[in-house]
Amino acid sequence: MFKKIALLAVIGAAIFGFFHFGLNSYLTLEGMKSSLDTFQSQIEANPFVSLGVFFATYVAVTALSLPGAAILTLAAGALFGLVQGLIIVSFASSIGATLAFLVSRFILRDTIRNKFKEKLKKIDEGVEKQGAFYLFTLRLVPVFPFFLINLLMGLTALRTWTFYWVSQVGMLAGTAVYVNAGTQLAQIDSLSGIVSPSLILSFALLGIFPWIAKGIVAVVNRRRVYKGYKKPKRFDRNLVVIGAGAGGLVTSYIAAAVKAKVTLVEASEMGGDCLNYGCVPSKAIIKTAKVANQMRNAENYGLHAVEPTMSFKKVMARVHEVIAAIAPNDSVERYTSLGVDVVKGYAKIVDPWTVEIKTESGDVQTLTTKNIVVATGAAPFVPELPGIEDSGYVTSDTLWEKFATFEDAPKKLIVLGGGPIGCELAQAFSRLGSSVTQVELAPRLMGREDADVAEYAESVLRDSGVNVMTSHKALRFEKTQEGRVLIVEKEGQEHAIAYDEVIVAVGRKARLNGFGLEELGIQFDRTIETDEYLQTLMPNIYAAGDVVGPYQFTHVAAHQAWYAAVNALFGTFKKFKVDYRVIPWTTFIDPEVARVGLNEREAKEQDIDVEVTRYDFAELDRAVAESARKGFIKVLTPPGKDTILGVTVVSEHAGDLLAEFVIAMKHGLGLNKILGTIHAYPTWAEGAKYAAGNWKRANAPEKLLEYVEKFHTWRRG
Repeated sequence: MFKKIALLAVIGAAIFGFFHFGLNSYLTLEGMKSSLDTFQSQIEANPFVSLGVFFATYVAVTALSLPGAAILTLAAGALFGLVQGLIIVSFASSIGATLAFLVSRFILRDTIRNKFKEKLKKIDEGVEKQGAFYLFTLRLVPVFPFFLINLLMGLTALRTWTFYWVSQVGMLAGTAVYVNAGTQLAQIDSLSGIVSPSLILSFALLGIFPWIAKGIVAVVNRRRVYKGYKKPKRFDRNLVVIGAGAGGLVTSYIAAAVKAKVTLVEASEMGGDCLNYGCVPSKAIIKTAKVANQMRNAENYGLHAVEPTMSFKKVMARVHEVIAAIAPNDSVERYTSLGVDVVKGYAKIVDPWTVEIKTESGDVQTLTTKNIVVATGAAPFVPELPGIEDSGYVTSDTLWEKFATFEDAPKKLIVLGGGPIGCELAQAFSRLGSSVTQVELAPRLMGREDADVAEYAESVLRDSGVNVMTSHKALRFEKTQEGRVLIVEKEGQEHAIAYDEVIVAVGRKARLNGFGLEELGIQFDRTIETDEYLQTLMPNIYAAGDVVGPYQFTHVAAHQAWYAAVNALFGTFKKFKVDYRVIPWTTFIDPEVARVGLNEREAKEQDIDVEVTRYDFAELDRAVAESARKGFIKVLTPPGKDTILGVTVVSEHAGDLLAEFVIAMKHGLGLNKILGTIHAYPTWAEGAKYAAGNWKRANAPEKLLEYVEKFHTWRRG
């Protein structure tokens, strides 16, 4: 500890002296030019001493992270010429940077690592794999100032020698540009010198160097990641897309629309999870369940309540009819007609430009392609609980086929999981006659939402007859003489829950294995690692949809698909970063829960100061007319401003009502614009206007209104 304090004292004294004695004035462009003649005279008189002093000064400035390194680089060119100046600065800057790196490591690393141990562990893992290349990229195309890179790299596990030589090589090109500019600055002795071709070229190099550097990085990266692979001279396809869910369908559609030659490979059903197992079938059964619930509560509308009689088999048949009605939109025939070459089979990437497809007939088709998009989606996650394989469980994917054979809804049904999928299915099957027990490990349902929203969701599920068991840990499945049971635990006490069927809905995991990603070295843990352009480690291999995250929604997959397709096909000219700023989602319990942007929980976690405006649908005329007065709109804004940071809507049609706020956030429209927009009466959409009105009243200019009141009093005489 004493050594650290002593070193800090020395560094502090050096920095104080630097500014106290005005040495910083020499490290400005004006200061350097005004002293240029003096420095040159000293160099002529004592060349070796002057060179040593300059070298030491440069090392000190860099090591202490003082401002002025760029000016010293220009000065090196002016004082010593291009070759000698480049040699001096190249070694001095690298040595100084390494000293700053070591100081940061010695003084700060232990403290920072103790405080952010897990985060730094992940960073160190990345540094161990590709630290040299990351540093080279930062040196060549500095995203952050050089001094900041020195200090931050000192906190990582990067080896000192690696840091030094990568810095030496990475900074060489930029150093050469600046030193060369310095040689031209030294020659300015008249107005004509300002417009000399050599000086103009030097400054032009300064301007275009970032572009040149990016090109160099791209070439180096390509050589590194494609080492050992031979690129074909010609390609069979412009694009091969693996997976025909939302991401794959939209990607291939866009490619065909711009006349690219594209092959779409799907091993299972066209339309992916959303059409066949997720969004479509769940919304179909939710609608049937809602109608059944309305029949039981018909007195709310002045009618006689009745208990619906149903054939569960017909209910499930309708679900499959809905799927069949929508399926042609995603069919092989439709996409073939659009110009997409659709192949049913299993695809495997054998090298960056080659895909092997094992077709349904057993044949193997090999295609070379300029680019590849992986859009293989996700599958339900099944926890490793004792006895689960013999439990007869189904998931949100497999229940539709199994339950389609049932004459009646399952009598005793367990839904394992309290997220959106679990909540939707629990409520729907309870309304269709099942005795549903929902088990959730967390203290509340829908853990991503605010506490009041989660409490609301739990209350409507309980009202629908669901036995909600939060804070219960599923331990194991057992078979008893009475039947099958799930053993759960709460506060050390075990309980047995009897069931006929169990739905596992604890989340979804990306489909990552079996497509050749591991063999290519493409990184993935829970999802595929991509950059902001959706490029993987291999720049010509992209990924979109649930395999990427960060949101596992159909509309996000379609959103990403546009970027994947355009960047893959036209990225040579222009690439686009994926925009995740405004992402809406809806949980289709009844009433619905919809959200976009921040909620209160996230604002608190991120230490963002917000003003919360709330409007309750109990006050809305249309809600009163439909006997659907439950729910609310909650809008988050900066205090005193109408900028929309996030919105949560809990109500009938919440997913549809959210669209107005999504558009407003996307295009920077505030609550004042919504308030000034005419909304048809009586509609649910008026809720948005009234929420904006509540914000306006809460932010009324009270002082100004006092003067206005006095003005009106004066007008009355």
